[in-house]
Amino acid sequence: MNDFDFLNGSWTVRNRRLRTLLEGSDDWDTFPGHSTCRPIFNGAGNTDEIVFPTLDSRGFTLRLFDQDRKEWSLYWASSRTGLLYPPVVGTFSEGRGDFYGDDTHEGKPIRAHFIWSDITATSARWEQEFSADGGQTWESNWIMEFTRA
Repeated sequence: MNDFDFLNGSWTVRNRRLRTLLEGSDDWDTFPGHSTCRPIFNGAGNTDEIVFPTLDSRGFTLRLFDQDRKEWSLYWASSRTGLLYPPVVGTFSEGRGDFYGDDTHEGKPIRAHFIWSDITATSARWEQEFSADGGQTWESNWIMEFTRA
């Protein structure tokens, strides 16, 4: 239930995000971020806000641990839309977190996959992938490299 304790505190974040999604593009934007994560429920949840200073926007994540199912639900919201997106749900195994959920992109159903990996006391990596074919193939579209501030 304390899988996300590593994320507590302040981070400098290097972002790489694909400009065009699900079209085979290899054109990426790189931009900075600054994130602060705080625990809730004695580690069975946390919140973080990330500031993207060059984009004039922010993101917010709520993570909650389901005690009965022994899995996490991760919810994302953007200051650009004010919407809370559907959760991705999953667990950690051998130092890697995999979280899956259903969403839409440009009105079409997709599968979303969040990956937490390369976790140390001073760094971590988050990656987002989308699938337009029910999970048969995946396209990585956003990578965040976290460094302890």
